[in-house]
Amino acid sequence: MDEYIFLQNYWWLLISILGALLVFLLFVQGGQTLFMFCGNDTYRNMMVNSLGQKWELSFTTLVVFGGAFFASFPLFYSTSFGGAYWLWMLILFSFIIQAVSYEYRRKPGNIFGTGTYDTFLFINGCVGCILLGVAVAMMFFGGEFEVSRSNLLDAPSPVISRWVAGSHGIEAIFNWRNLLLGFTVLFLARTQANLYFMNNIHAEDGGRFMNACKRATLVNGIIFVIFFLAFMVVLLTSAGYRTGMSGNVVAIEPYKYFNNYITMWWVGITLLVGVVLVLYGVGRGALDRTWRSGIWYSGIGTVLVALTLFWVAGYNDTAYYPSLVDATSSLTIRNSSSSLFTLKVMSWVSVAIPFVLAYIAYVWYSMNRKPITPKSVKSPTESY
Repeated sequence: MDEYIFLQNYWWLLISILGALLVFLLFVQGGQTLFMFCGNDTYRNMMVNSLGQKWELSFTTLVVFGGAFFASFPLFYSTSFGGAYWLWMLILFSFIIQAVSYEYRRKPGNIFGTGTYDTFLFINGCVGCILLGVAVAMMFFGGEFEVSRSNLLDAPSPVISRWVAGSHGIEAIFNWRNLLLGFTVLFLARTQANLYFMNNIHAEDGGRFMNACKRATLVNGIIFVIFFLAFMVVLLTSAGYRTGMSGNVVAIEPYKYFNNYITMWWVGITLLVGVVLVLYGVGRGALDRTWRSGIWYSGIGTVLVALTLFWVAGYNDTAYYPSLVDATSSLTIRNSSSSLFTLKVMSWVSVAIPFVLAYIAYVWYSMNRKPITPKSVKSPTESY
């Protein structure tokens, strides 16, 4: 295999890993949509503090995900982030108010009250999950942009890509296929948040809190499965752009993503394993009265399923960012990546990724050694 092609595939693999981890870590956002309507202040504070130990992980992963795209596939970064900027600005804004809320929610001098910051966290939970799902769905269902490399010779405005839709990403939010994945991500995050609460919170109330989480897991899990099945049916029956040796689009292929799962059989097997793990974690977590480990099975399954979605979007000669305006402008791993030199240099930097993952695992373990209890959230100066 050519070195350049190998590095392009390698960096798409890293992008896939970061994206899959982000999907799992969105349980933080899912949890933020749950506690706002909780009538018990002690329960609410325990839920906020449980999530407060992890919110920086999802925020950091989102930033690294965007940074990795900028370094390895800059044409996607400039096209999507620079073209559909209203979509990404809404996502960014929701994460900014999340950070502010965790910092000031119960701190002395908070003149707005905890309710205001709880509302901000609820907004981040809903907007963050749905719009990130919409952004990822555009990798399958496309965006309204065009790319003209000849514009590099235009000295006054050397801009390669141009977003044709005047709403600059807002139109993608109202695309029903994009919203299918958006709501799938939202209810997955809500389901996993309940599993996480069961694992991390010991309410010391005779099991009432845990039973409430189990009921919520069942309800949200059923809704998630419905949305997930609907999205997969739409995806597997959709056409996609097939690329040639040059990396540019050469044809529209019916059932492209279904064919990718079949052709790359190992991806199909990974999908099935991931689905089984998610269903096992959610099903047993909701129905077994004493079991608290559902988040691990569901979390690993979520990462595996998300990985396969990124793989079928970019591998096997597939355009991972289809253009709805001009098929030849569609972005692929081959025509949107950085130079060979840049990918080489960044590959050396990527050696640090296992250490970063090890650090995240260590921080997670350290924070989870002591469960959240009513006593641990009594002091507003030492809790969120």
